[in-house]
Amino acid sequence: MDKQQLETEAAVDPSHELDLEAVYSSIGAEAEMEAMAIQSVLEANGIPAILEGSSTLPNLPFSVKVPLDLVETALQRIKEAQAAGPSAAEEAELAGESQQPAN
Repeated sequence: MDKQQLETEAAVDPSHELDLEAVYSSIGAEAEMEAMAIQSVLEANGIPAILEGSSTLPNLPFSVKVPLDLVETALQRIKEAQAAGPSAAEEAELAGESQQPAN
């Protein structure tokens, strides 16, 4: 092994806290859109989220995965977003638009 490869291996975090766990999984016509919405909610809350699925193979499930140490937080944020409903998303979007500087 060369020096660069050893340094790279030393920099890798082998802990299981970075393992990914699914916080959402679904199959169906709307599964991709729901997964994308959940991914957006999580990322807006500072939670890294990976979307897994294939648009070309709709018979396979779509899932959203987050680091293992953030699963509980992610599930709470998803629950809050679902409880707030679409009207809260519209309000947040309008509030964001009103805060943008005019060009």
